[in-house]
Amino acid sequence: MREKFWLVVQYPLKSAKGSQRDHWLKDKVMEYLDLSLADANLGRVDGFDMGKCISDANKYALNIFCIVSEEEPAITLVKRVLRESRLDYTRIKIATMPYGEEGAYTLKYSYKKGVSDFSL
Repeated sequence: MREKFWLVVQYPLKSAKGSQRDHWLKDKVMEYLDLSLADANLGRVDGFDMGKCISDANKYALNIFCIVSEEEPAITLVKRVLRESRLDYTRIKIATMPYGEEGAYTLKYSYKKGVSDFSL
């Protein structure tokens, strides 16, 4: 069996509960990613959380979690789907962590240049 990875797509939010548009965005991103990952046989969406960031209680985020079988092709696919579907691609961070391990996520993509840290 191939090694699997957690992949998380993170959007910044302005409040813990998010706006109506944030909820619409969550639903669309989860739908599009689940279909695209399944079609490419790379994985699936495994859920989300929305609210305060663990690292900074004054910041809020939407995290969409995926389980993927191949890290780099999945990251490329996620970026392409979000960009082509116009799902706020210019606000995302993408991070990964080996599946089944406790530890920290490693930032793989950020909409801002120079950003090197990631936390839920």
